[in-house]
Amino acid sequence: MSIQAITQTIDLGDGRLVTIETGKLAKQADGSVVVRMGNTMLLATAVARPEAGENVDFMPLTVDYREMYAAAGRFPGGFFRREARPSDQEILISRLIDRALRPTFPDDFHAETQVLVYLISHDKELLPDCLAGLAASAAIAVSDIPFTAPISEVRVARIDGHFVVNPFRSDLERADLDLMVAGNANDIVMVEGEMKEVGEDVLLSALEFAHKAIRVQVKAQVELASKLGKTKRSYSHEKHNLDLKTRISAFAYQRAYDIANEGNANKKLRSEKFKAIREEFVAGLSSEEAAENSFLIKAYFHSVEKKAVRDCVLNERKRLDGRKLDEIRPIWAETDYLPMVHGSAVFTRGETQSLTTVTLGTKLDEQIIDGVVIEGKNRFLLHYNFPPFSTGEAKPMRGTGRREVGHGNLALRALKQVVPSDFDYAVRIVSDILESNGSSSMATVCAGSLAMHDAAIPVKGHVSGIAMGLISDEETGKYAILSDILGDEDHLGDMDFKVAGTRQGITACQMDIKVNGLSFEVLKEALEQAKRGRIHILDVMDSVQPKPRAEFKPFVPQIVTMIIPGEFIGAVIGPGGKHIQELQKTTNTVISLEDVDNKGVIEIAGSDPVGIKMAQERIRLMTSVPEPGDRFTGVVKKITTFGAFVEILPKKEGLLHISEYAWEKTPDIAQVLNEGDTIDVQLLEVDQATGKLRLSRRALLPKPEGWVAPEERGPRPEGRDGGRGDRPRPRRDY
Repeated sequence: MSIQAITQTIDLGDGRLVTIETGKLAKQADGSVVVRMGNTMLLATAVARPEAGENVDFMPLTVDYREMYAAAGRFPGGFFRREARPSDQEILISRLIDRALRPTFPDDFHAETQVLVYLISHDKELLPDCLAGLAASAAIAVSDIPFTAPISEVRVARIDGHFVVNPFRSDLERADLDLMVAGNANDIVMVEGEMKEVGEDVLLSALEFAHKAIRVQVKAQVELASKLGKTKRSYSHEKHNLDLKTRISAFAYQRAYDIANEGNANKKLRSEKFKAIREEFVAGLSSEEAAENSFLIKAYFHSVEKKAVRDCVLNERKRLDGRKLDEIRPIWAETDYLPMVHGSAVFTRGETQSLTTVTLGTKLDEQIIDGVVIEGKNRFLLHYNFPPFSTGEAKPMRGTGRREVGHGNLALRALKQVVPSDFDYAVRIVSDILESNGSSSMATVCAGSLAMHDAAIPVKGHVSGIAMGLISDEETGKYAILSDILGDEDHLGDMDFKVAGTRQGITACQMDIKVNGLSFEVLKEALEQAKRGRIHILDVMDSVQPKPRAEFKPFVPQIVTMIIPGEFIGAVIGPGGKHIQELQKTTNTVISLEDVDNKGVIEIAGSDPVGIKMAQERIRLMTSVPEPGDRFTGVVKKITTFGAFVEILPKKEGLLHISEYAWEKTPDIAQVLNEGDTIDVQLLEVDQATGKLRLSRRALLPKPEGWVAPEERGPRPEGRDGGRGDRPRPRRDY
């Protein structure tokens, strides 16, 4: 018996089709769909608990994206040969889905909700991340889980000067802009991507282009849901005390407004003053009322504080720390702070500080990526760490979190654009956030750029980053665009828009919008304001270190590249790696060798120039082709009755026959040579069939006066073998 699925088809406009199918797989989930483009398929499910937890005033949403190795016909790596913890790529895609979905749930819906997206079939030319948001949203759209409006995500890239939605993987390599954009039918809600120093106008055009495709995909979800005719569930997840809410608003609003209007730059002092208002109000309540309403009191005070701060910004055009709307916090920076690292910098902006290091390595230090979708090696790494003391907290260290992976990836995308493609070194940048009050990822970009300059990486120029915010009032139409936002402004605001780039253009961006109705005109204004802030920060960075160091620091490994013919690769490596390991040990270098287009590309790295030069010379000798007439100083490796085997080049030996030792007759070669002796010889002949080498010592000696060459023996008589050929041989039975 076959199950009849319900499907909806989306035409991407160039003949490619995306289908959404429901009713066939995972039917016990509240909602499930299979999204397919070509041979790439995603299964998405959505499940929400029937009721919310006790005293929960937020949306407990969990989003996980996983890639199944079977989807690409592969076994997982590792000892257990099964999928384990999510890779960084899976975490990044999970974050893309989460950030787009979260604003679309009703504010008063607090039931724990889980959205799972699985890659179940993978076509190498069709990347799955651009379909993951569509699949997740469609799973909720066909469920009874409350949802304000479907969303979708698309990739938009500029390839050969033209925008393309969800391009083929091979075409993406030529793109100078690669964005993931999410939105609903009316607005853009999330953006993340990288660019090769493009202008603000190009970014805006890309967003408008992406939104057209998003509208089509949102419409398809609405039509699919209407085919099912499923109604959304009823819920009641909030309890309110309107009298208490009114009393708190009357008591706290003006006090909170006044604190916001003071312009205090100290986050801790501001927090204590806001907290004191609540404590004063609670002190006026009976112990019974305070205990009974503790959860609501906290929630109402947060709501009043948020409104007061937002109103203050809109009315006074002044911010929590006293700055103007477009003013950047004070900046100080320093390079070469750590004496024994390859490159280092401290970057401090207001109460946000990053200590960043750069380490340079060889090909052996490259990251090996063995994912379902992404395989290969990565030579440019950036790791972002956010210890609890950076916000004055004491919390357990539980390993790298999703936020750290996401922030590190954004900074990596911003900085890698300025590193030359032919730079020989592997690069690892580590940003440790020592203080945090807003935009630590952008501080990482600035500190990373300075540290790369200190490490003598020949980058095009500095890259700076800035986080922009927005506070708006839909009723009055007022809005305020904030440059270099604080942590509080991020939490209380309507937008978090991070923009990184050089003086020439944008290299990376990330945007999350929490309200509906953000027009492209406001977005354009925010980008122009961000550009002015970015240039201001670049001016400060240039004053600290305008150009990369001219030379690497003394303890940075030097790297020399050699290219050898492909037929010599085996000779350099040796059986089981014997030759290359011995060479590394004797020269104190690190040597890597790759076969590229039937040529051996060799990297020799070391801190001692003498060792590098020695390794170069040894490899040159190992890969040189000896010609007849060439002279060598060799080492005797083996003595035989008929001569000696002499190593004239590394791992290349030839036969010095006893007759070629001297002009005079040599009765016994062992009487004149020992193993380990050095001897000057000349190459007489290279056997073209076997490659064997015939050597001579006497060819280098003067011919004795009156020396006469011995007569050559004529051919042996037919049928004779040294006088014994015609004799009958005794029969031997074995």
